[in-house]
Amino acid sequence: MQIELTLNGRPCKAEVTPDTRLLEFVRQQGCASVKCGCETSNCGLCTVWLDEKPVLSCSVLAVRANGHKVTTLEGLQAQAAEFGAFLADEGAEQCGYCSPGFIMNVLAMEKELKQPTEEEIQQYLAGNLCRCSGYQGQLRAIHRYLNRKQEENHE
Repeated sequence: MQIELTLNGRPCKAEVTPDTRLLEFVRQQGCASVKCGCETSNCGLCTVWLDEKPVLSCSVLAVRANGHKVTTLEGLQAQAAEFGAFLADEGAEQCGYCSPGFIMNVLAMEKELKQPTEEEIQQYLAGNLCRCSGYQGQLRAIHRYLNRKQEENHE
């Protein structure tokens, strides 16, 4: 079955089997940031955006993306690098394995929620598992990242 979609801003046409997961498809297209950590939709490592909304690509068939826009971390390099610097400054990047999915969700949250509360941040990121940290550094990085524009205006 042939599918056509926009992947990271570029048209993409490919042949897939009906059971090909979006995770496998984007990796075949060279998007190595999308990882498989659990295969049960519980870890968040495989997060991509489907029409600007975060989805777990291990639980979405590639054919469902036909005619849609898919974005991976490779398509968000500038924003990812900016937030990644905040993670590094807080010592929250650790091994980095979970970072791509985590960053995808933080960037989606920034677009969707204006001035989220601590509870809203935790709810939004509930599906992201990190095996290295206690999440405190990550939460500090998120707060600093989300507040960066206010801080810049006060300088």
